[in-house]
Amino acid sequence: MDPTVVLVLCLSCLLLFSLWKQSHGRGNLPPGPTPLPILGNILQIDFKDINKSLTKLSEVYGPVFTVYLGMKPTVVLHGYEAVKEALIDLGEEFSGRNGLPINDKVNKGLASLCDPTFILGAAPCNVICSVIFQNRFDYKDQQFLNLMGKFNENFRLVNSKIVQICNTFPILLDFMPGSPNTSIKNTIYIKNYVLEKVKEHQESLDINNPRDFIDCFLIRMEQEKHNPQSEFTIDNLLVTVFDLFAAGTETTSTTLRYGLLLLLKHPEVAAKVQEEIERVLGRHRSPSMQDRSRMPYTDAVVHEIQRYIDLIPHSVPHTTTCDVKFRNYLFPKGTQILPSLSSVLYDKKEFPNPEEFDPGHFLDKSGNFKRSDYFMPFSAGKRVCVGEGLARMELFLFLTSILQNFTLKPPVDVKEIDTTPLVSGIGRVPRFYKLSFIPV
Repeated sequence: MDPTVVLVLCLSCLLLFSLWKQSHGRGNLPPGPTPLPILGNILQIDFKDINKSLTKLSEVYGPVFTVYLGMKPTVVLHGYEAVKEALIDLGEEFSGRNGLPINDKVNKGLASLCDPTFILGAAPCNVICSVIFQNRFDYKDQQFLNLMGKFNENFRLVNSKIVQICNTFPILLDFMPGSPNTSIKNTIYIKNYVLEKVKEHQESLDINNPRDFIDCFLIRMEQEKHNPQSEFTIDNLLVTVFDLFAAGTETTSTTLRYGLLLLLKHPEVAAKVQEEIERVLGRHRSPSMQDRSRMPYTDAVVHEIQRYIDLIPHSVPHTTTCDVKFRNYLFPKGTQILPSLSSVLYDKKEFPNPEEFDPGHFLDKSGNFKRSDYFMPFSAGKRVCVGEGLARMELFLFLTSILQNFTLKPPVDVKEIDTTPLVSGIGRVPRFYKLSFIPV
């Protein structure tokens, strides 16, 4: 048979399969834009700013709609009511996790002017190191620098267009050069480093005196060694440690870096925080978490930073754990769910003028801290970020300590400071900048 005919037949079969795939097994999913065969709706989504694209679609199709990321239907939840109803009211049914294909592939494959990026990344990373490895690293330690470099690069790559496209079409991971392969190599490097640490822990393990997370995991492994269904394995330990690093380092450091940029842009806010610090702490006592309740303005600033930067606009995709009736629709088990945290954090009913950076969003008329159910930077429900408590402590203590000891000074006029994200994909990354730390 002529090769051209064979090619046409293969493409036709693939097209028919795609159309069948998109029209069957959907249950009663909500409406959305008409998908193209194979491509789905990716031509209607700007991977530089996914949130903006989905917000426009919500204006047409409402708070619950379906988009096709490639051939896979994804239900988008837009707005507080829809997100709360799914993640909190029906938390168990929506608690499934849909992994990113690039991560699945890796896991299965085994006072001067300065850029604050490094120091704001090193501090949270060392906190995680102390939890996992017991020890902190010197900031000049080459192994520590290598780890930091790999994590920083991966966070940049995961927001790149090519990696997001590969997550939509996983088959491309085996053929696409560049960013996906770099991300995989970085992850393998980190896991190999962790594996060496695990071997060291195994040699010196004292089951009666666990030193850190790895020790606790190894002890549980020993307790369940006769259980063939146990999830406490070396492979899972490596994946878990990697996730703790990735989730506990880059997110906090990026929030801190974005926070300082916002304080440079709004020096009046930084000045009010310093006034409260002077009144409550003075200059000679380090802040503690007990001080937060007596520092409502500082607490409001930390919350507003997280609300405004909207670090992870759509959380990490969920899946339904069973067939779920949601409003007037039926979501089959395994349906991918994309909760739009942006639509909650920027809800105009809860936060007047949400596009403005205003700590007043979290203060009442008397200046007391005001909680909000719409504050969901850590997601909500069964899949809420496990490190939320640690991250909240780090953000409050780090920012308070910095402003207790330094005044922030930009090298340019505040009008020239750009606080729009450099990248807005899976995560929102601030632009690179420099500043001066002036001792108080």
